Amino acid sequence: MTIRNWVKFAFWALLIGGIVNAVASLIIRWDFYQPYLVNGEFVEFLAAVVWNIVLGITMSVMAQAGFFAYLTLHQVGVNVFRSLTLWNWVQILLIIIVLVDIIIFRFAPGANTASDWFIYGFLLIVLIGAAFATALKKVKMTQKPHVLISTVFFMIVVTSLEWIIALMGRQENIDVYVALLLFPLVAVNAYQILMLPKYNSQSEIDRKNLEERRKARKETTKTAKA
Repeated sequence: MTIRNWVKFAFWALLIGGIVNAVASLIIRWDFYQPYLVNGEFVEFLAAVVWNIVLGITMSVMAQAGFFAYLTLHQVGVNVFRSLTLWNWVQILLIIIVLVDIIIFRFAPGANTASDWFIYGFLLIVLIGAAFATALKKVKMTQKPHVLISTVFFMIVVTSLEWIIALMGRQENIDVYVALLLFPLVAVNAYQILMLPKYNSQSEIDRKNLEERRKARKETTKTAKA
């Protein structure tokens, strides 16, 4: 990918992360925003929105780092197992392990009521549903059925790791952030896995155009000298 296209790719990822987190916060943390509007404190309200945009951008940066780490891991996995089919089976196993870990070791200790389980169950459905929706879209875009497993792996396993890491440093309102931080990570990761081929293709076109312009300049220079 050329630097120009990478900047575009990263910029849109940052923008998506910020906007999605801001919108999600308005829904999930409405009780936090409401007093500002009731009391007419519009500057404070906007400041809170901006803060959540910045938080979403931070999650986007983490998602981008996780995405490029995954690209390396995927290539290493294919090379180590020397078979895409075998590597897909390994990815399926890792998906199951991560989902079990989330339910037993992440959700269960904090689920004290049926309401807690409902919220955690909803978040799990969002994660899995987004993973399969993104994977099916990826298959449709590429016409390559084998990308289904790798896309689901990325959307579930890598997103979950980013999610857990993002939550590790938070001590207050942990339940709120469990719900809030998932959405920008899912949105940014879906964007990245779906749009990377577009930017790679554009980079190839840009390189060819650059090479043609260089050849044209050389021909023009030779003609001028002649």
